[in-house]
Amino acid sequence: MTGSPQHPAVRLAVIDSDSGFLQVLGKRLEATDWQHRVLASPIPIDDLVAMRLNALVVDLAVLGPQAWNYLEKLCERLPGLAVIVCTGRSSVAQRVRGLRLGADDWLTKPCHPEELMARVEAVVRRRKRAEARVDSAAVMIGEVEVRADQFQAFVAGASLDLTRREFELLDLLSAAEGQVLPREDIYQRVWGYAMARGDRSVDVFVRKLRQKLEKSSPGWRYIHTHFGIGYRLAAESASDETVILPEAVDVTASVQEVAAAPPAPPAATRPGALLAV
Repeated sequence: MTGSPQHPAVRLAVIDSDSGFLQVLGKRLEATDWQHRVLASPIPIDDLVAMRLNALVVDLAVLGPQAWNYLEKLCERLPGLAVIVCTGRSSVAQRVRGLRLGADDWLTKPCHPEELMARVEAVVRRRKRAEARVDSAAVMIGEVEVRADQFQAFVAGASLDLTRREFELLDLLSAAEGQVLPREDIYQRVWGYAMARGDRSVDVFVRKLRQKLEKSSPGWRYIHTHFGIGYRLAAESASDETVILPEAVDVTASVQEVAAAPPAPPAATRPGALLAV
């Protein structure tokens, strides 16, 4: 599959039973070189593995009561698969839960097929960039070993148990080689599209990643915040942390001045003091 400049070739499956939506989407897909298959109900994850897909679009309503469990297992078994949830109206809590379980994107129906396909392409591009680094040597940052071939990081052989998005964030920061990356750039490159005003997803994932890194490697500090700009990844010894006073103060002189100062008058005699009643 070569694809066109507008729609690079993708091997796609859609788990959905919405006939109207599938009819419109199918017409758009037929105009591309994408290989696609529609599944009216969830199939065993082993069968999805055998299909060697690039991307999967899934309507959670079709999955039924086991939707969250199925989504979680799917993302764990197929870390290189682009997973896009395209479903009906949902709450913020539901969308956050889906993304944290490993979904790459979430669209609410009704949506335009071209937007859905663009979201699929964005995630697939990120997957391909990651695959291009699979054969590269492991990257060491302090005590942390970053392994792109396993979508995981390790300290002394023990996995940090990173989610897929946490690993993508770590991989992106490590590739910057100590340079500060703006929050907007991080979002664009990890999530695949422009960050909405007020979106704190980057900060949430940075906090979770930082906690995992410092829990496994407490002697080092890895992710550094540059307020108002973004984040930088560099291994710096925790023992180098110092408390910096706002101004240089001669502590001895200050103590002498306090000792020599006359005692403060009783509260009732000070100007502006409130009298007890």
